[in-house]
Amino acid sequence: MDIVFKPIGFIRSPHATLEGMPIQPAGAKDIEGSVVVNPMYEEGLEDLDGFSRIFLFYFFHKSKGFDLKVKPFMDTSERGLFSTRAPRRPNPLGISVVELLGREGNILHVRGVDILDQTPIIDIKPYVPRFDSHESERTGWLEKNAVKADSMRSDKRFASRK
Repeated sequence: MDIVFKPIGFIRSPHATLEGMPIQPAGAKDIEGSVVVNPMYEEGLEDLDGFSRIFLFYFFHKSKGFDLKVKPFMDTSERGLFSTRAPRRPNPLGISVVELLGREGNILHVRGVDILDQTPIIDIKPYVPRFDSHESERTGWLEKNAVKADSMRSDKRFASRK
């Protein structure tokens, strides 16, 4: 079975290179960018500006290959790939929750951008705290390490393979 996604737009962000980018939206809380949606999908953005946050689903277009065991940014131990948010994955899909600042036609202005400039956007969905926020959940190995996410920046550990 083939699964084919076609980008609906792309991200504009100040992150021109992979190295040094924030590794999660928490580390990018003041960084602004925009989502440029293909004009043919503009009508689908109607009513989105009523939400303060949105999910961005995107394709890690610079990611090549993957390993099933990785040393994630916030740890020194190897972890199973699927217990991390490492960008090099069998299906290199990313997700970020960003603050929606406003909309101008087919352009969404957002804050909390931890995404590489020109990254293809696959989908956009509203963030709804009643459905999407869960208190007191287990966070596995990240329970002791997630506090570092606010200041962590990417390095070369997930650079694409040649």
